Amino acid sequence: MTVAVEGPDFVALQVRDVDAAADFCERRLGMRRAAVSPPRAVVFDTEPTPFAVRELLPGVDLADAARPGLGVVLWFRTSDAQRLHDQLVAGGIRILTPVVGSPFGPMFSFEGPEGYTLTAHGG
Repeated sequence: MTVAVEGPDFVALQVRDVDAAADFCERRLGMRRAAVSPPRAVVFDTEPTPFAVRELLPGVDLADAARPGLGVVLWFRTSDAQRLHDQLVAGGIRILTPVVGSPFGPMFSFEGPEGYTLTAHGG
C-alpha cells in the first residue's frame, strides 16, 4: 500500500533578514507571532497551516535569485482583500496585480519580504 501525503503542514520563506521579514508580516499583514519559534526563525499563528520566515538553509544563496520564490504561488486568506490591498498601498507596498474576482473571492498579489510574490484572497 502506498502512503499518501496529506497536504502542506508548514510553510516558510527563506530570507536574508529574518527580523525585517518578521516585522513586515506583523506590521503590514497583521500576523501574530506564535508562542514558540525554532532558532533562526519566526513562526506565526496562522490557520490552518503555520507560516514562518527563517534564515537561509545551507547552500541557499538568494543573491543569485533575481526574484526569490519565482515559480511558487503562496496565497494568504484574509477577511477583506480590498481593505488589505488599500492598507498595503497606503503603506507603500508594491502591488503586483489589482484586486480581481476569483473563485476564492477577491484576490490580488503584492511584493512581500525580500521580493517574494504573495497573494491575498477573501472577503
